[in-house]
Amino acid sequence: MFKIKVKQSIQSLDEVRTNQWVEIDSALFKSGEYKWNSDSLLKSIPLVNSHDHLVGNWYPKSGTNAPYLNSHLWVEDNKTSVSMAERNNIWENSGKFDLMENNAPLLVKLGAFKNLFSGVSIVQDHGVQQAPAYYEMFPIEVVKDYAQCHSITLGNWWGGDAPEEEMKKSKGRMPFIIHLAEGLDDETKNEFTLLKKAGLLKQNTLIIHGIALTRSELDDIKAVSASVCWCPNSNNYLIGQTLDIMSCLEKGVNVVLGTDSTMTGSINMLEEIRYAKKEFPVISAKQLYQMVTTNAYRALFVDEAELLDPQKNMLIISKKKDDPFENILYQEIDDVHLMVQKGVPLYGDISFMEHLNVDEKDYYFFKVGNKEKFVFGHPEKIIENIDSILGYHKSLPYIPF
Repeated sequence: MFKIKVKQSIQSLDEVRTNQWVEIDSALFKSGEYKWNSDSLLKSIPLVNSHDHLVGNWYPKSGTNAPYLNSHLWVEDNKTSVSMAERNNIWENSGKFDLMENNAPLLVKLGAFKNLFSGVSIVQDHGVQQAPAYYEMFPIEVVKDYAQCHSITLGNWWGGDAPEEEMKKSKGRMPFIIHLAEGLDDETKNEFTLLKKAGLLKQNTLIIHGIALTRSELDDIKAVSASVCWCPNSNNYLIGQTLDIMSCLEKGVNVVLGTDSTMTGSINMLEEIRYAKKEFPVISAKQLYQMVTTNAYRALFVDEAELLDPQKNMLIISKKKDDPFENILYQEIDDVHLMVQKGVPLYGDISFMEHLNVDEKDYYFFKVGNKEKFVFGHPEKIIENIDSILGYHKSLPYIPF
């Protein structure tokens, strides 16, 4: 058993222990202890990003006429945006939404590393379900068991069955995920009514965005124990307004946090958490932490036995504040000292390597400022491939090297 001493360990939302030895149960770690300045370390479970489009994590943000009355207008405007045109040099959707096609794997893997570098080990990639091999090629967990629809207004234009069939497939045992009320016009304001009439508001419904939701509609959501994913940065950029988050919290709606893609949202989850706090300072750090951990497990039907085992899944970060939950507001990419998922060391300080039983060829080593890091996989090769296709170097703010 490998042990690390930390100043604080978040056991649950209601229990934080001090001066704890954290044990890692994994054959990939040698037995022994990691000797470091334990007063500067805090242990958490890794974070969850409940809404992303991995293939869309290009930069900068796209669309020339923001804010829009609804997101459907952005979908059309985005087709001619400069950012999308540049991304299409790597991969242009043929209409099949096959993310194993041509260079699409380069883009979706970049999206996975965006999440990994910000302490996220579980992400929901909203789109039509892909072949099983798709979900096996990522360094982190990409949720594979879900039902979906793009939106009530546009239907499942990107693939999949009719929303009623998708809900039936879920059998209530996996999330049914849908963009809803992402706008301010009558069309998007009416989407919740259509959702209810179609029998699509159930306990496993995960509503993405919900900008136009009214207080009475939030009551309906709470009544069936459905969930809402809040993406404030993306909402404010696209629409100029976001979900009525304060009513959600007042009513006890299960709210989770998502980044959306970088074409509309934050560059990573750490930035999204900071953005949410800046826009709504009355929301506590603990509430935000809950949105990216326990609330997200519930909304996404996370397998707790496999993905939440505290000895096989952990995030060791810098301790910068006395309040353990407030720490999340001050974390940068280089403050992630170690992230482990299912016993596999994914990212962290290079000083851990001497304690690992791994093949170093499986890892990439780099510096963030003056800090030496390792990461599982080879994001540098993805960047090299993209640069080769473009003919110039493409800098992406969520890649730290």
